[in-house]
Amino acid sequence: MPLPLIATRHAFFTGKGGVGKTSLSCASGMNLARRGRRVLIVSTDPASNLDEVLGTPLGGAPTAIAGAPGLFALNIDPEAAARDYRERMVSPYRAILPPAAIASMEEQFSGACTVEIAAFDEFAKLLGDAAATNEFDHVLFDTAPTGHTLRLLTLPSAWSEFIASSSGGASCLGPLAGLERQKALYAATVARLSDPSATTLVLVARPENSALREAERTRQELAELGVSNLRLALNGVFVAARPVDAVAEAMSLRMDQAVAAMPPGLRDLPRSETPFLAGGTVGLDALAAMVEPGDDAPVTPTPADAALPPGLGDLIDDLAGAGHGVVMTMGKGGVGKTTVAAAIAVALADRGHKVVLSTTDPAAHVDAAVGQATTNLTVTRIDPAAEIAAYRDEVLAKAGAGLDAAGLAMLEEDLRSPCTEEIAVFRAFARTVAMGCGGYVVLDTAPTGHTILLLDAAEAYHREVSRTQADMPEAVRQLLPRLRDPDFTKVVIVTLAEATPVHEAERLQDDLSRAGIRSHAWVVNQSLLASGTADPILARRGGYEAAFIKRVWHELSPRTVLIPWQTAIPVGADGLRGLAR
Repeated sequence: MPLPLIATRHAFFTGKGGVGKTSLSCASGMNLARRGRRVLIVSTDPASNLDEVLGTPLGGAPTAIAGAPGLFALNIDPEAAARDYRERMVSPYRAILPPAAIASMEEQFSGACTVEIAAFDEFAKLLGDAAATNEFDHVLFDTAPTGHTLRLLTLPSAWSEFIASSSGGASCLGPLAGLERQKALYAATVARLSDPSATTLVLVARPENSALREAERTRQELAELGVSNLRLALNGVFVAARPVDAVAEAMSLRMDQAVAAMPPGLRDLPRSETPFLAGGTVGLDALAAMVEPGDDAPVTPTPADAALPPGLGDLIDDLAGAGHGVVMTMGKGGVGKTTVAAAIAVALADRGHKVVLSTTDPAAHVDAAVGQATTNLTVTRIDPAAEIAAYRDEVLAKAGAGLDAAGLAMLEEDLRSPCTEEIAVFRAFARTVAMGCGGYVVLDTAPTGHTILLLDAAEAYHREVSRTQADMPEAVRQLLPRLRDPDFTKVVIVTLAEATPVHEAERLQDDLSRAGIRSHAWVVNQSLLASGTADPILARRGGYEAAFIKRVWHELSPRTVLIPWQTAIPVGADGLRGLAR
């Protein structure tokens, strides 16, 4: 089957960025509409490209999709909802608290957790209140809430006055406190999510190891919450044409191996497989090709002599000129930032520089990427589990001592949030950055701009109240100036030449800019356009990439690097050196 079977009234499509949630939800909606059903597609993604995929401008009310009778769509704007939250919660204090305190409060309401909980508040009105969507036979949601948000909202203590208190640290409880007290509606929403006769949850993944690992983590988390009606949708399944091109053969083999190594929990789910489309998945013609696989959308060929950005070697030449400092690779999961970080580290070490390669990503394996020992290169790892455990114990001892059982349960869930994890590793991150004074530190995955601003606002408030920095470690004291110094810290944003990864990288750059941190370069990774492939499907996909590469190169990035798709996975020092060449 090219599309997941949707037999329930509600369906959620979830998965990591760039796997095709939006296109699959739209194609599934079109398929149902062609069968005479009235279908509403709802996006809760702050970086939604639902308008672009459906070719229709959308707002907050259902809009009919021209050319697809029976299909409607709307965009929930969680960023706007989060702004409303922020103002509703902060405005009563503007005339009471000092500016530093107001800045701290505003930043508490600027993170991903706030946006997600605000989105839940919006789509609860669509999912929990049947009357809100009674004119539709099916309601499909592009992007589902995470297990953390669902656990947070199912805790009975979420509806107690505890949420108005402070846990004594950076917290997701503040965003939760902004929810309107529609207890019955939220309860109905959470219950409907776990009702297999009412809701199907589609785990969307590419046939790649990283995407399948993420889908398995989500499956386990949802199973613990009692969500049982799950389906796996493999998107972008590629079959090489004959005669086999080297790039096509390598891609097909890599996908086959990833599917063969799929975790048993995923393998046992009902599965659909949507073929790889050379022309992308934007527009009704592309969606029709997903419903009934055949010829997909036409692609304007790229001239053979078209100018392309330089490779990674030019960027490494530039980085090596400083002699020391910090290089941070950032980007969404699956774009190859670990590989890019390792390649930069090996190349700098080969030039005689002392280099520390480290990561804050629990799913990253920088030691495996480098493989054998390399002269001048030290590979380390900031262990998030150990840092979280230490931070958790500290907060529980400080803030949990006077809480009852319900309050303690709420605090413990708060300490499982993504925001808390970033805060917990921050101190170790500061220590690692300080090592850049005596050589190079290459960091795979850094705290987001929100986390940096959150710490900055909290420290500003702390200074306002205590008038002292005596208890602040020197590494933390110097961290923000170092990150904001473009001569010391070079931020390298890694993306793919596709719509969603580019949109998300653009949001990341804006987030960093809010924190006073400028990006140094963008790396467009795994480019088929630059690979030289002669496979007809993959060559057409290369033509599709051209517009995204051009936008990054000429509009978004101060410096652009293009890395071709590699027939051999660039693992080990020698493989990484190949990227630099």
